[in-house]
Amino acid sequence: MPSAEVVCTGMVERIGLENAKIHFHSEKDSFEKVAQVPHHKEALKAIALCLMDPVYGVVKDPGDIHAVGHRVVHGGSVFTKATPIDELVKDKIKELSVLASLHNPANLEGIKVSEEIFPSARQIAVFDTAFHQTIPIEAYKYAIPGHFLEENGIRLYGFHGMSHKYVSEKAIEYLGRHASKMITIHLGNGCSMTAIADGRSVDHTLGFGTTTGLIMGTRSGDIDPSVIFYLINSLGYTPKEVNTMLQKKSGMLGLTGFSDLRDIEQAAEDGNKACRLALQMNAYRIKKYIGAYAAAMNGLDAIVFTAGIGENSALIRSLACEEMDFLGIRLDQEKNRIRSKDLREINSPDSAVKVLVIPTNEELEIARQAYKLEVPQQSP
Repeated sequence: MPSAEVVCTGMVERIGLENAKIHFHSEKDSFEKVAQVPHHKEALKAIALCLMDPVYGVVKDPGDIHAVGHRVVHGGSVFTKATPIDELVKDKIKELSVLASLHNPANLEGIKVSEEIFPSARQIAVFDTAFHQTIPIEAYKYAIPGHFLEENGIRLYGFHGMSHKYVSEKAIEYLGRHASKMITIHLGNGCSMTAIADGRSVDHTLGFGTTTGLIMGTRSGDIDPSVIFYLINSLGYTPKEVNTMLQKKSGMLGLTGFSDLRDIEQAAEDGNKACRLALQMNAYRIKKYIGAYAAAMNGLDAIVFTAGIGENSALIRSLACEEMDFLGIRLDQEKNRIRSKDLREINSPDSAVKVLVIPTNEELEIARQAYKLEVPQQSP
């Protein structure tokens, strides 16, 4: 930094599954290996070992790291920008875990492990909710008694903000004035969509917590609240059991038995009817929100697919864009099938709406915000 030169990249995927995999790439070496990574703490330790390995690592000593940027999913209404981490910040992140039970605890664990591995570094939290602070009150306020917002902060917050911010800015840079009304579609194990008008978030599918909206890997997405009361009052489930089911046992996992879309697509291709239906349901939910947000913005110039599934699943993109002629969305199937790590158009020439695939880069967004905080910009 500040040139944003990438000296190494890496990731740990399928954390908690038997076939977890570590990827690492630097100028010295590249590799991927299957490993036992039962939880996020072990994942971060594995990353640190890669960074400081004497053969292929890029850091000689933990003291070489001056700042560590942490993605924190839920900042509530307290954190609206990147923030240096101290004990009070950690306490607040823990308090907000009730709103993001799949993420904030893991984020906090990562912070604590990072403090052990890089004790001299400044730990900085970058919040996913910050980008959505521009959502207007008619979109973020729930139709419940007003004191719940005023006294308890119950409202739509929005998530995946770094991803939606990054790809929307890339789209605006690419399309210019033809991107004033845009929908960004972040599809991974967690999924969300954002309506963006003139570069500002104006609505979003995730709300007070991270369960609403689209069908996700293990999360249900939108569900009638009456179902929850029925499960508790008539079927004997406890609130904790219902919460666990909706967060960790529903979504694509609950529909198919698989949480990884690659496995689901393969099973569907092999004739698995449950997997075929789940893919159709997944795409249907995306199409519903495209229509809703186009109506809310009174128009649509572009849609952007991003994140692991959005960038790599030609099938989901195709299903989500089919029979959308009334909005002027027309996909070029040949372009859609091409795999690339670059920004690309996949719409047909006669499509009134641009359809883009833009690889997200939350790491760069975190690095920029952490660097800006760690090394304040000097006046000219």
